[in-house]
Amino acid sequence: MNPRWHKLLKEYAEALIIALILAIFIRTFVVQAFKIPSGSMLPTLEIGDHLLVTKFSYGIHMPFMDRYIFEFDGPEFQDIVVFEFPENPSKDFIKRVIGTPGDEIFIEDKEVYINGDRVQEDYVQHADQRVMNSRDTFGPKEVPEGKYFVLGDNRDQSYDARFWDDHFVEREKIIGKAWRIYWSWEGFSNIRWDRIGSRIQ
Repeated sequence: MNPRWHKLLKEYAEALIIALILAIFIRTFVVQAFKIPSGSMLPTLEIGDHLLVTKFSYGIHMPFMDRYIFEFDGPEFQDIVVFEFPENPSKDFIKRVIGTPGDEIFIEDKEVYINGDRVQEDYVQHADQRVMNSRDTFGPKEVPEGKYFVLGDNRDQSYDARFWDDHFVEREKIIGKAWRIYWSWEGFSNIRWDRIGSRIQ
């Protein structure tokens, strides 16, 4: 092989390997992309929103394991987090943190109470005005240490902690905190330019 071509191929191979290592490092420790597949977080997040999730917000995970190498402060009230779905860890879910360790959660007639105080939830959408005990009443239950209580913003159409057997998400199962929308569309005919780059509140 021509020495010049050999050198060029070697340089390209080295650049590709470095790029792959960086991509793996960034996805493992820094940021991960996530697509919204359902309307459970409406109106905050719409179907077709593509998010960046910061993976170092609450600590640094050990690769391929549900353990932290370093732990920072845990999720706070109203953080929107991506986590492994407790009933099927191969799936990732996104919900809003409502209860943190030690909080007592009570829901009555769609209203959420934390430690006896009613929560003002301007971000919540109620698509169904009916009150159903199986959906609109919960608790009271105390959030155990190391776990979190999460709900969808589209409260009447969200499969969330109210319905799971354990009702809580373990801290180690939380992948990261939703940060920004980097793309949003419902197909080429409906690109939502106004949402692109928006910070998730």
